[in-house]
Amino acid sequence: MMQHHRDATMPVTGIDLRAGFEALGLPAGATVIVHASLSAFGRVEGGAATLLTALREHLGPRGTVVVPAFTGDAVRDPHPQTGPDAGADIDADRAAVPLFHDRLPTLMGAIPTAVLAAPVRLRSSHPQASVAALGPLARDITARQPLAYAVGRGSPFDRLHELGAHILLLGVGHNRNSFLHYAESLIPNHRRKLRRFPYVVDGERVWVEVPDVGDDNGRHFPGVGAEAERAGLVRVGVIGAAECRLMESRPFVEFAARHLRERLAGEGRRGTASGVHA
Repeated sequence: MMQHHRDATMPVTGIDLRAGFEALGLPAGATVIVHASLSAFGRVEGGAATLLTALREHLGPRGTVVVPAFTGDAVRDPHPQTGPDAGADIDADRAAVPLFHDRLPTLMGAIPTAVLAAPVRLRSSHPQASVAALGPLARDITARQPLAYAVGRGSPFDRLHELGAHILLLGVGHNRNSFLHYAESLIPNHRRKLRRFPYVVDGERVWVEVPDVGDDNGRHFPGVGAEAERAGLVRVGVIGAAECRLMESRPFVEFAARHLRERLAGEGRRGTASGVHA
């Protein structure tokens, strides 16, 4: 692990951050999707804006920064266990759920909020699983996102994978690594869930229910991430007080998909053996 020794009482500066990105091995000109906890760094001089500026300065003009700008809580279904023919009372409750709007703040943290505050950023249009991006490839990455399997094929994550993007975890673990959802979506035995949200179709508000890869809730993602680290696919270092991880999406996704397929197949065999069926 790369160590970056510093006085814990001193604020983390933009210079510290750029030095940390350099030591971690993040290439200039890279396209990178970032999952971050600002508080993990300790006190950052200038806050999220300093971190975003330091990252963009390190990447240079050819670099593109992408962040998850998910809004699931803003458009959540008040009756998630109920089918589409739910009745008038539930219809009324769902009618009160706000439509996704580009000005809604993300609940994903300070760094995505800083990206969304940038006047030149672009954002994909999915009501629950959008991404925001800054840089020369921002339009390419955010242009398309299907309603179903929003993190799967044809999504911004698929495009990032095609582009050979880097994945950067700043002060967070693999439980926050959304590329593991993408990797799982590629295997036939992936877990499934329904996304539910209001949407406007031909000028009319409708309630939409679409499939997507299921949630992990810490069951397999941390273990798969640890296996990838032991396999040498992840660079780990400390910037400020934050443990940070960098990986290339292509080898990481190939590794993660294979290991998730094995884990989920084993889980299925155990369930069948005990008489429990998914």
